[in-house]
Amino acid sequence: METAEGAAGPGGPDGPGLRFGCASFNQDSTSLALGTKIGYKLFSLTMVEKLDCIHESETPDVYIVERLFSSSLVVVVSIAMPQRMNIYHFKKGTEICNYSYPNNILSVKLNRQRLVVCLEESIYIHNIKDMKLLKTLLNTPSNPSGLCALSINHSHSYLAYPGSATIGEIIVYDANNLNTVTMIPAHDSPVAALTFNASATKLASASERGTVIRVFSVPEGLRLFEFRRGMKRYVSIRSLSFSPDSQFLCASSNTETVHIFKMEQLGHSGEEEHATWTAYMGKMFSAASSYLPAHVSGMMSQDRAFATVHLLLSDQRNVCTLAMIQKLPRLLVATANGQLFIYNVDPVDGGECMLAHKHRLFGSDDDQGEGIESEGSEVTGPAQACPSYAATAALPAAGPVTATLTGYSEDGGAKKGEVIPEHEFAAGPVCLDDENEFPPINWCRDGTGGGPGRRS
Repeated sequence: METAEGAAGPGGPDGPGLRFGCASFNQDSTSLALGTKIGYKLFSLTMVEKLDCIHESETPDVYIVERLFSSSLVVVVSIAMPQRMNIYHFKKGTEICNYSYPNNILSVKLNRQRLVVCLEESIYIHNIKDMKLLKTLLNTPSNPSGLCALSINHSHSYLAYPGSATIGEIIVYDANNLNTVTMIPAHDSPVAALTFNASATKLASASERGTVIRVFSVPEGLRLFEFRRGMKRYVSIRSLSFSPDSQFLCASSNTETVHIFKMEQLGHSGEEEHATWTAYMGKMFSAASSYLPAHVSGMMSQDRAFATVHLLLSDQRNVCTLAMIQKLPRLLVATANGQLFIYNVDPVDGGECMLAHKHRLFGSDDDQGEGIESEGSEVTGPAQACPSYAATAALPAAGPVTATLTGYSEDGGAKKGEVIPEHEFAAGPVCLDDENEFPPINWCRDGTGGGPGRRS
């Protein structure tokens, strides 16, 4: 799950032309959430040429919006109340609960087991089934951007966050068993981007310099790969994301280039005859690196990008992800000017990715004056009309909302309103890939019941 903010967060600069607040792909990149000055939208990402808006809310100045897989649960934080997290059932147009925290909320991460709220110097870990507060990590290193990553694998809910404000240390924390797993000395400068792969066996990171991206094993913390984004200049990495099969890693920055790296070890016997000159030199440098100073060997052991994308504009906020759409690998890039680019990725040869389609995330009225031309010859189309909040709220309800809810899917849960047995939830994977399943939850709507409540 990748997130990009278009503003500086609560209290940050907010010019008259800024409509984009944040954008985030859900855990399996099947939907996109967009927060703006006038509300937030949820889009379905099942087709390349058609972008369906499945929900639109009028909540203003949203700077955090996160959806739990393809369920009806969505978490929202607005600039008007930056210390309060609201959790909604967007299909029913109802608020499930809200929680307030001592300081501004900087990021929210969630998977099938845990919901994590990150403040500048503390992290709150909730049980997502009943929102009970399980652990508060106090006095964490200053983290003004709210940088953290939560693995989507429900069996291993690993949480990664900066272990230092001055150097690139990463703390890997087990959010299921509530204990620290390891500390990874990842970079010389502070960490700027983090992401887990789908199976929670790899963790990718980039520092504030943005030149080197490293991949570590989890939970061991061993360095597996190093990729060099470039050496000409320092950049700000906007987002990192693994492909669903963990074979590729994409990285976007404040430049116009998005890089895709391939997770592959250089071969040994029998492969030399097929290797390129670059691969041969890389193997030679790798063999020599053990005899060289660390800073020299680090420079020589990098692998270049497997594939790239060149955006029309640079120095704008964006978020990228790799996904399978209509059975083919795609790179998706959502940008701060309200555009979603979908590129085809060649998993064999790589190279420059071809633009498959570009979508406008704002309506045609909002796009007046943008003056942004399409790339290539692909048709650019607006997203399909969203159901309004009023229309959503007008959907027939099963009855008044009570303090005990058994599910948040449109039909009342996987078993038509019956609570999913605890042993069934814990025994194996829980499918939340559609609106028909959701873990059993007993949540209080007023923010009480085990959370930080109204602390100040």
